[in-house]
Amino acid sequence: MELQVGVKIILENSEGKFLLLQRNLEKYRDVKANDSLDIVGGRITPGTPLLENLKREIFEETKLILTDEPKLLAAQDILRPDKHVVRLTYIGRIDGEPVLDEDHSAYKWLTKEEIKNESGLDQYFKEVFNKFIL
Repeated sequence: MELQVGVKIILENSEGKFLLLQRNLEKYRDVKANDSLDIVGGRITPGTPLLENLKREIFEETKLILTDEPKLLAAQDILRPDKHVVRLTYIGRIDGEPVLDEDHSAYKWLTKEEIKNESGLDQYFKEVFNKFIL
């Protein structure tokens, strides 16, 4: 079984809204439309500090830069038949509007209440959001 480590971040702007990215369903054909809204993040590069990986993912996916030190919220196990992904989720502040990479087709800034009622959320993001943000 392959072990991977991923870093994700719930990004909040000065208006108290959270950034959600729509995965590009043309590129990620295995992702279902009802599970395609997620937060910024990805796999780490071994030998590189976690926060450096997190900042790299933020910039690659949105061209934005963190405005403060992120806080670690949760660690999750994602178990698949061939891999075990350990996902570390942070929360942090961000300013500006994202410029998306090819992995994403759209973005939304949503309030807590809007996220609570949003369909299509990544199940692992939803789990962290419901437990630590609501």
